[in-house]
Amino acid sequence: MVDAHALHEAVAAWYARNARVLPWRGVDDPYAILVSEVMLQQTQVERVIPKYRAFLDAFPTIRALADAQPADVIRLWAGMGYNGRAVRLHKLAKEVAEHYGGELPRTAAELRKLPGIGPYTAAAVASFAFGEPVAVLDTNVYRVLSRVFHGIDAPARDTLHPLAEELLPQPDSPLTTADWHQALMDIGATLCTARQPRCMLCPLRALCAAAPHLQSGGDPALAEASIPYAPRQSRFQGSARYFRGRIVDYLREQSDAGVEESALEAVLSDSEAASGAPCPVSLSDLLAALERDGLIRRENGRVRLP
Repeated sequence: MVDAHALHEAVAAWYARNARVLPWRGVDDPYAILVSEVMLQQTQVERVIPKYRAFLDAFPTIRALADAQPADVIRLWAGMGYNGRAVRLHKLAKEVAEHYGGELPRTAAELRKLPGIGPYTAAAVASFAFGEPVAVLDTNVYRVLSRVFHGIDAPARDTLHPLAEELLPQPDSPLTTADWHQALMDIGATLCTARQPRCMLCPLRALCAAAPHLQSGGDPALAEASIPYAPRQSRFQGSARYFRGRIVDYLREQSDAGVEESALEAVLSDSEAASGAPCPVSLSDLLAALERDGLIRRENGRVRLP
């Protein structure tokens, strides 16, 4: 069993020299941290950074976001994908403004009660904004802990949560709970990557059960086998999600009056040509799903952003 204190010391020493400089680190605004965590879901850091700054310029407080029109939030989200996140974040802001005095709850348990907040986001905001000692398990942290403690035989992801709780820094630890998680995320993102782990540069190499098998840069399949993967996502190009995105992108460019629903037939046809595949559902079904998710509004035969 790896000694937790030795693990913390190795991580703390590496993080002090190698921490990524990111605009949401070192800030004390819980709302800004929430925005970053929602944006980082399913989106790479490099794409998030400019959007994060633009979003906070447009909506600098949770009350400003709550007062905004959903269409304005969706337009600003352009290029990020997974547009439903914008709608959920706006709904959350309205809930906090109306029922929490404009202040985010301070614990993961209370944050989970807000609309659109899952276990990871609740834990991340509670830890990074309020210092709550709670495990924050993103894909990078899962991968690092799995390899260090279980080698190349990846366990079920559920079994790693109790381990992560046991490893939370204590008061005598050389780093805070927030820094511990941020450091593991950085190690996972830059060194302990999915297919080509850079074990020879990793501060945990001497403690890691997987390193002897992976450090020579051998078979990528062996590296992937050591990851507690969630189910793989289906192909995006040509999926219903792809066509939904194309319709929302088109509506972003229109006036608040929107367009005739029939005009979206051409958008769908052009999107099918671009993807090289037919849309798996009808335009009517696409629009119904988008309306149900709060991404469009249909009135009198016209479609627009909400």
